[in-house]
Amino acid sequence: MPKKMIKRWLPDHHTIKTNKHLQIFGDVLHDANLWHLNRRSVAKAFAVGLFFAFIPVPFQMVLAAGMAILVHSNLPLSIALVWVSNPLTIPPIFYACYKLGTVLMNVPPQEFAFELSFQWLTNSLSTVAGPFLLGCGVSAVFFSIVGYFSINLIWRYSVASNWKKRQQR
Repeated sequence: MPKKMIKRWLPDHHTIKTNKHLQIFGDVLHDANLWHLNRRSVAKAFAVGLFFAFIPVPFQMVLAAGMAILVHSNLPLSIALVWVSNPLTIPPIFYACYKLGTVLMNVPPQEFAFELSFQWLTNSLSTVAGPFLLGCGVSAVFFSIVGYFSINLIWRYSVASNWKKRQQR
């Protein structure tokens, strides 16, 4: 079941191979192992994609693609999972990361009013950067580990239940 469900959601491998931003990886994208769907590659893809979804940097997809190539995870799934943090979910995710960072650092949360200016950004960043980055790092590691082990368990359960159904026939 997980393999069929995941296959429906993934983009076509030709689309990813021809993406102009991923051309920096060259012929490595033509490695067939990056496109296989099996328990190990999917679990690693969840870990990679969820990790980079919580890292507040531009070009998260390119970083996830590079890591997917290094750890031999499923490339399209690693890239797609980065979109857990999208324009609609970034504010609540990053606010929760900031709050987590303040709890871990044992500092009071800073109140702020948003202004669209470079001066506001530099002033605010100097006061919230520590807790924010710590919260993002801890969340990235936590959710990548949870994603990895959850997919492993779901995949094993699905295979075992399918095996039992075949034996009962």
